[in-house]
Amino acid sequence: MTKMGLDITVLGLNSGTSMDCVDLALCHFKQATPEDSLKMRLIKYDEVEIPGWIKKKVLNLIKENKSSPEEIAQVNVHLGNLFASAAEEFCVRHSISLENDIDLIGSHGQTIWYISDPQPGQVRSVLTMAEGAMIANKLQKTVVSDFRISEQSVGRQGAPMIAFFDGLLLVHPTKFRACQNIGGISNVCFIYPESDGGLNKTFDYDCGPGNIFIDAAMRHFTNGNLEYDPDGKWGKMGKVDQDMVDEYLSHPFFSRDPPKTTGREMFGDGEALELIEKAASKGLSQYDTIATITRITAQAIVNDYKRLPGRPIDELYLCGGGAKNANIVDFIKESFPNMKVMILDEAGVDAAAKEAITFAFQGMEAILGRPLIIPDKVESKEQVVVGKVTPGTNYRKLQRLAVEFGQEHINSPYLPPVRKLIVERMP
Repeated sequence: MTKMGLDITVLGLNSGTSMDCVDLALCHFKQATPEDSLKMRLIKYDEVEIPGWIKKKVLNLIKENKSSPEEIAQVNVHLGNLFASAAEEFCVRHSISLENDIDLIGSHGQTIWYISDPQPGQVRSVLTMAEGAMIANKLQKTVVSDFRISEQSVGRQGAPMIAFFDGLLLVHPTKFRACQNIGGISNVCFIYPESDGGLNKTFDYDCGPGNIFIDAAMRHFTNGNLEYDPDGKWGKMGKVDQDMVDEYLSHPFFSRDPPKTTGREMFGDGEALELIEKAASKGLSQYDTIATITRITAQAIVNDYKRLPGRPIDELYLCGGGAKNANIVDFIKESFPNMKVMILDEAGVDAAAKEAITFAFQGMEAILGRPLIIPDKVESKEQVVVGKVTPGTNYRKLQRLAVEFGQEHINSPYLPPVRKLIVERMP
């Protein structure tokens, strides 16, 4: 950190719906003034596997939906310790000094439960765990966490929360682009060209299940020996039951317009098991079942591209584990032969690292008092700084950085959102 402009290094932490690992992205951000372009460089990305016993505890919370306060409290601390240990392991692997090389940590944690579309008697809410105090005190660093509830507090759904980054990264003068993340849940961001609204028209939402059903089916058929379908090989050996696909996609979620978000509470292991049992009753082999479940994910994406953007997509960027599933990718390509399909790496960002990068970004913005760009097609345009801050031993230094960097806006409630991002490559 320096007194001349913004110069900060942030470690972003994340665990997605699949819960296979903790993603860690160490990012360096520079900006001369709040009005200038923000320069970002990914220093290092890695993954640390989540131990099976922790994953089991989390899945038990989600599956049963009747956990005791004791179980919830215990899992929150276990996850906080896990994220802290993952950061320590990351630093050891890559010869990174926690004390000298990292200024701040932005931790998403693990989403446990999510209600974006409350029914009578419910309120919009989200429970994300990995106690920030455990991370901050173990690592002696300031931590920003629990981002999604901030969005919900002003009337938005709190997910996917990717439009601000995808828009900054991919907006083009004339090309209409999309960024498709296929993680446990599949989500997309449509980025309109600057000639047609640009960042002001960009919007994101959840498409439906991504890998979550496929992974559950793979665990089922291999007795837990395989957690996913490597490169889509199992699905490739099967035949799709299109009637099953069409019937499942008649679920009301798929015909709703944005904003919409979802998670395991709607598309979880229980729903996957119902699909597996239905396939078995129809005489489908394990390969046919995987092929059919995979097509549900791919068909939902394709249907949305035809229905929602209002214009053909020029370029599609893929990220998430499902970007490596040839069944999904090939179906998308065949459905849109004139659309150029690429991995997000071609835009200068490691596709695997994107989500962890976004939480490093959000952590930085919380310290600076700067809101994210608000996407189109949301319930509220009210600005808010996202995240909860747990002070570490360097908290006062971060406070000084924020005040000095935003001195010209000292009487404004917030700094202006970043409108221009430059991604720098490692030398």
